[in-house]
Amino acid sequence: MVHVEVPADPTAYKRQEYWEERYAKEESFDWFKTYSDLKPLLNEHIKSKDARILMLGCGNSTLSEDMYDDGYHNIVNIDFSKTVIENMTQKCKDRVGMEWIEMDIKDLKFEGGSFDVAIDKGTMDALMCDRGDVWNPDEELIRTVAQEVDEVVRVLKVGGQFLYITFGQPHFRKRHLERPCWTVQISTLGDAFHYFFYHMAKQG
Repeated sequence: MVHVEVPADPTAYKRQEYWEERYAKEESFDWFKTYSDLKPLLNEHIKSKDARILMLGCGNSTLSEDMYDDGYHNIVNIDFSKTVIENMTQKCKDRVGMEWIEMDIKDLKFEGGSFDVAIDKGTMDALMCDRGDVWNPDEELIRTVAQEVDEVVRVLKVGGQFLYITFGQPHFRKRHLERPCWTVQISTLGDAFHYFFYHMAKQG
């Protein structure tokens, strides 16, 4: 894995050109936890290995590969970076049935009610990288995050699960996730440094 410097301006994480340049140099990188860490919680909330799973902002994480190798063969990976989608398509060409599609998480091109599970591992965090007040985010940030969550609500089947893995504490994240169709449940991972696993099930 190529070492990539942390950008001086955190808002770089929002910009497509930053990711195109980074993915051109970087083979693999996992934000937060890997599948081995997340497996107990994912297995608990994903009721079937046949579930149709949407990976939001997949990047070059090994999560989808590891889940596929553990029996989850119906995974659709999306990212707005053409570079990473091309790279991952080639890398995973032997994993039959797994899809890699260039797409904006805020404007999903899928029919409503077409997925059993949607997973976001750090993608929303990139949308929320800002120089402003984390206690009082600006309207544009709120609107951008709402677009992602609303699209997830739309493409999930009734009973479908939205699983979000982040370092973002509940007082910063929960308000962005709350919708009338579900209750936000929260689990924690880690010892010295906590990560958070938000899980939401869409009700009819």
